[in-house]
Amino acid sequence: MNKFLKLIGIFGFSSIAFANYAQDKPTIEPIKTESSQPTEDMFIDDIVKKTLIEDKRLMAVQPIREADVVWEKRIQRVIDTREKLNLPFRSQESNLFTAFRKMIDAGDLTAFSSDDFKLILSKEEVEKKMSSTDTLEDFNPDTYEQVIKIVKNEINWENINSYRIKEVWYFDKQRSRMDVRILGIAPIYASPKDIESGIPPSPLFWIYYPQAREALSKVRTFNDDNDVAPMTYSDIFDERVFTSYIYKRSNVLDYRLKDFFVPDPDDTENLAGIDMLLYSDKIKNELLNFEHDLWEY
Repeated sequence: MNKFLKLIGIFGFSSIAFANYAQDKPTIEPIKTESSQPTEDMFIDDIVKKTLIEDKRLMAVQPIREADVVWEKRIQRVIDTREKLNLPFRSQESNLFTAFRKMIDAGDLTAFSSDDFKLILSKEEVEKKMSSTDTLEDFNPDTYEQVIKIVKNEINWENINSYRIKEVWYFDKQRSRMDVRILGIAPIYASPKDIESGIPPSPLFWIYYPQAREALSKVRTFNDDNDVAPMTYSDIFDERVFTSYIYKRSNVLDYRLKDFFVPDPDDTENLAGIDMLLYSDKIKNELLNFEHDLWEY
């Protein structure tokens, strides 16, 4: 009997000691191997996973006082994405129109109906502008009847051939230099029905660039000189890595350049268009020479 009680005591003491040891024993982390890595970290389309674009911080623009701006001129430009320098806007991986669309859907950008940035467009209104509905007749093989279907056609980014830029050129007396700030960007589009009716392309919506600058700094685009140092769309606009022609300059009648050069119906050589491009280059030279004309040598 005594031996039996001793065995029970020894067993109980051992169970308590083992339980205390199990509680005090540190948790052993599982050994991580290549097979336990996430798939997106194992299979990357590069020699290293690049996160410089996502991690970089955008430098704020130079603050300006109203008293320091002694001269300014409002300019609207047109960027033709089919030109060689502007091909990054048509990148297959990250084109500007798709980036705008994703940012508007995510609520990161606000779309406006005009270039004065007063009337805000809702997501439903923007979606309506970027898609159209058609009615088609289809044949039902089960009932042998004609069925009318409503088809939704979304705008293909490849049909966005140009963007309109609204900017302000100004002279800052504090820094004694000429500078430019972009105010808005608008994709230009004309539907096939508009083209058949002779309606020219028009802006789908306007994006306020000071608001979009931070979001565009996270969208990488193609750099033709170096694949390891990609640019972002904020780099393209801030460094002005694009070519364009002037569409409008602020004037008392609010005329566009093409309103000054009305084409002749008998003109087969498009002389009015050539004159408009020459006048656009003249305005560019005036803006560039304005700063130099303020100084004497």
